[in-house]
This record gives sequence, structure tokens and C-alpha cells, in this order.
Amino acid sequence: MLILYRIYQFVIMIPMIVALTIVTGLITVVGSLLGGGRFWGYWPAHVWAKLCTWLTLVRVTVSGRGNIDPHTSYVFVANHQGAYDIFAVYGFLNHNFKWLMKAGLRKFPVIGVACAAAGHVFVDNSSPSAIRRTMAKAERTLQGGMSVVVFPEGSRTRTGRMRPFHKGAYQLSMEFGLPVVPVTIDGAFDVLPRGSWLPRPGRIKLTIHPPVDPPVDEADRRRVIDASYEAVHSALPPRHQ
Repeated sequence: MLILYRIYQFVIMIPMIVALTIVTGLITVVGSLLGGGRFWGYWPAHVWAKLCTWLTLVRVTVSGRGNIDPHTSYVFVANHQGAYDIFAVYGFLNHNFKWLMKAGLRKFPVIGVACAAAGHVFVDNSSPSAIRRTMAKAERTLQGGMSVVVFPEGSRTRTGRMRPFHKGAYQLSMEFGLPVVPVTIDGAFDVLPRGSWLPRPGRIKLTIHPPVDPPVDEADRRRVIDASYEAVHSALPPRHQ
């Protein structure tokens, strides 16, 4: 069975995902440049993510959608198990958002150009002035009910276990008065852990927790970080806690 699956991956799955990624990137760039960044910056990638999980025989289930209002802006914070976190959030959160992502991702062929055109926020912390530009970009992006998704661990886990959360997402929450919504991703590490290139069939569960009120000041920020970390942590199996 493994041999048949590898044949399927190389003959059907990978060529189709590459083609879908290129087409989705082009649609996103053209649509966003024509002035539809709010629609074209989300919906093509939303469909792309669903198709990619289907092609790779990965099933995603979601619980807790009733905890969020589709017309409210949030700062979503999620644990970062692996590359399939992107597919799980894009395809199944069902809430229009922009990513807060590393500046280095702008250099990726097709994907970097599409993300820039779609209005996702690239984080540049190389200097105080660069951080100010990032915050100004985030402020413009979050106007009009838009949300943002952040992986506050900063990078993918190497072991499946959670690491400490950085404060950047919570600074956004405090600056703009947006509730923080913890999101637990469980199963992405088993599908495609860091360092692997080929995914395995599997299941990913997305748990959307109740919102946490934004911090009122820097002293209160620790409360929000701890509360969201514990919420994400609570929905993971013991081996990944």
C-alpha cells in the first residue's frame, strides 16, 4: 500500500498541488491588484487549502465555531505543529483574515508575491523603524472588521510539544483592542512534521476556544498570554502538551 501511495503522490498529488498553487497565486494577485484584496486575498486560498487536504487524504474537523462572530475582528493565536497548519486554518477556520508572517516568506516564488498582493502582514523586526512600519501596516489591514492569524511560538515545533508564546500578537490585541481567540491544531505534526517533505494521510482537529479580552496595558499582557496558552494546551493530547 505504501508503494501505491507514493506512486499516487508523485504522479497525481504533487503535480496537482503545484498547479493549484500557481493558479491560486495568479488569481490572488490579479484579483487583489484590481481592488478586491478583501475577497481575492482570502477566498481563492480558502478553496486551495481545502483541495490540498483532500488531495493528500487529510481530513480536518472543527469544533468551537460558535465561539466566534463572523462579523467581529479577532487576533487568532494558534500552536504551530507543521506546514499543514496553513491548510487547516486557511481551509477550515471559515473566517476572513490576514496572516502575520515572517518577512523572509516574501521571497518564496509565487506564494510571496501572492501574499504581498493579498495584504498579509510581513513582520520586520530588524530595527525600531521597521517595527513601527509593521505596526502601521497591521493597523491599516485590521480596519473594517478584518482579523489576523498569528503563530505566537514563532516557528514550527520540532517535537510536537508547544513552546512559549511570544508577545507580538498580544501587542496587536492591546494596540487595537481586539479579542484574542486561542486555536488548537492537533494532528498536523503527524501529517507533516518539520523536516519531512511528503505528507501522510491523517486527521487534523481544529479547536476554536472562546475569546479572551484584550490586555488593557503591558502589565495585563501576561494574563492574556497565559490564558490563551493554557486554552491551546488544554485541547492537545498528553504526548504533545
